[in-house]
Amino acid sequence: MSVRPRRPRRLIFDLDSTALIVYGRQEAADVGYHPFKPGRRSYHPLLCFEGQTKDFWHGELRPGHAYTGAGVRPLLAACFAKRPAGLRQVIIRADKGFYDHKTIAWLEQRKAHFVIAAKLTQAVKQRLSGLRYHHHGGNVSTAQFFYQPFGLKKRYRYVVVRRPQTEETSDQLTLFKLGQYFYQVFVTNLALQPLNLWRFYNGRAGVERIIRELKGGYHLGKIPTQHFLANETYFHLLLLAYNLVNWFKRLCLPAEFQTATLATLRNQIFLMPAQLVRTGNRPRLTMPTSGSRESAWKYALHRIEKLNL
Repeated sequence: MSVRPRRPRRLIFDLDSTALIVYGRQEAADVGYHPFKPGRRSYHPLLCFEGQTKDFWHGELRPGHAYTGAGVRPLLAACFAKRPAGLRQVIIRADKGFYDHKTIAWLEQRKAHFVIAAKLTQAVKQRLSGLRYHHHGGNVSTAQFFYQPFGLKKRYRYVVVRRPQTEETSDQLTLFKLGQYFYQVFVTNLALQPLNLWRFYNGRAGVERIIRELKGGYHLGKIPTQHFLANETYFHLLLLAYNLVNWFKRLCLPAEFQTATLATLRNQIFLMPAQLVRTGNRPRLTMPTSGSRESAWKYALHRIEKLNL
């Protein structure tokens, strides 16, 4: 039986941005927000990954001073243009840097679904304390309300997640504190229950892991030249390389390697010890004959032979 990639029925577009610090006079690099290295010049690329496969879908290299949501609608238009035929649904997940009424209206016009972390304006904050919260296990409470922000033509559902301040959470710096609680608020047109919506949104945390892997394993942060066009070309070639490795893992490797980092693949798959010997006056390459490396290579070669694109 041939191996054929599955055609998706829905796409989940996870949007994010990151700072790439430069250490020279790179063209179009500029001073932007960076909490650990303030005042340093950087690029500020905009990135979109598919949330189920973790494939890179589209991205733009931008100057460091670019606002997080700047250029998001052209980016989304490019993402939508790459949709395969027969797709039923597109869902956007994004943090509060992408919370913008023009972006929400643009998504509505294209019948896309979304869950976006909302900016906690004064009007939103005033609603938090007066809501009826439903308590769930694990010190999590949820509520919801409907609100029509300025600039939008209709009301939208806002989902609120409340957790005690005593709880240790890795994203406290991004949460709003009121009384004894941390709050997160999301605007959405999805019909999920509040707790399930929060869990679904948390799935975009995989993007942060991908970006760390791109910087560490693929050297995304090593800007190679002083010319913006060359750096932009490098940016897209590097992300193509990431996709090639991701496709190789998904289509050709056993389950235990599906979430492996590039460093793990190098150590356990790509850097295979071998010995070139001559048998009957013919050269032959011998590789390890036992262990997980042999089984992984045999599995990969079998899948490659059966691959039907």
